[in-house]
Amino acid sequence: MADDAAATVQTKLLIVDDEEPVRRALERILERKGYDCTSVEGVDTAREALTNDTFALVLSDVNMPGESGIDLVKTIVADYPDTATVMCTGLDDSELARTAIEIGAYGYIVKPFEPNEIVIAVMNALRRRELEIENRQHREHLEDMVKARTSELWTAISDLERTQKELRLSREETIERLSVAAEFKDLETATHIRRMSLYCALLAERLGEDASRCEQIRLASQMHDVGKIGVPDQILSKPGPLTPDEWKIMKQHSAIGHRILSNSGSELLNLAAVIALTHHERMDGTGYPQGLVEDDIPFEGKVSAVADVFDALTTNRVYRRAFPLGEALEIMRQGKGDHFDPKILDCFFDSMDRVLGIKELHGDPHPSHV
Repeated sequence: MADDAAATVQTKLLIVDDEEPVRRALERILERKGYDCTSVEGVDTAREALTNDTFALVLSDVNMPGESGIDLVKTIVADYPDTATVMCTGLDDSELARTAIEIGAYGYIVKPFEPNEIVIAVMNALRRRELEIENRQHREHLEDMVKARTSELWTAISDLERTQKELRLSREETIERLSVAAEFKDLETATHIRRMSLYCALLAERLGEDASRCEQIRLASQMHDVGKIGVPDQILSKPGPLTPDEWKIMKQHSAIGHRILSNSGSELLNLAAVIALTHHERMDGTGYPQGLVEDDIPFEGKVSAVADVFDALTTNRVYRRAFPLGEALEIMRQGKGDHFDPKILDCFFDSMDRVLGIKELHGDPHPSHV
């Protein structure tokens, strides 16, 4: 998930909740994703922490002794505009949720929560925060340009309006898509998503796409398996072969991902929807979910199929060990023309030095030997 929007140790989060077990649970969930977490028990101590350090996001309860989480959100909006806020509370109250969103909170999660709900909410809030910071910086830059260069004024205004439109769409879709994604569970690894998306961008570049399109494909392909959050855990993590019924359920992830991502006002999300739907199609029509043939399969779907299968074959999975590199490449070579587009597969093989460089740089914490 969306690079995969994976956190880094530099991303600092502040957790505010008067219940110590809740604070510990949130810390465990988020620190496993690489976030640097600090936790406090109330609004007063949260304000003190905000004074002494800089946080990208505050995850706060609503109902606490003394001042409420709503009061804290108001303070953050007024005094710390670069800090995002997400409410995580036991109060399942639609009016309270509406109030929290209207005063500036980026999300509202009701306890008891699933770990994936927390992770998705934080990732979406941090992405919206990035857009808002970018928008503010764009405004400041525009003011400087107006003072110094009136000849480019109208171009800058047009750029600003486009950024504002994207920000509005992001705000609306963050709330809508959180409500959809919170019903599912995502078991995909960040390293797989990162490698697969970089393989896709590399192929797009080698096949003649311009830099902007390559970056779009890189970002969109990170969401290729988002539909797996709708597949039961016992199927995703099963250590042996799936039964026919289990495999039928597993194959639904392509359509689920497409439903989550499609019909968006965002060009990037619409491209991600296409990739989610078509990355398991095969040139001979035996793929899923639509059984598309050859040129009916979009270019992005063909590229994603090559990248996804290579990473699947050369990394450890719950149901098998990774294949050695030579054996993995031979398996893919046997699928030329049937599974994979011959031109794209040849390009992938010709780019193997760069492919292996990506694999080495973005290996799993416990890498397989290939």
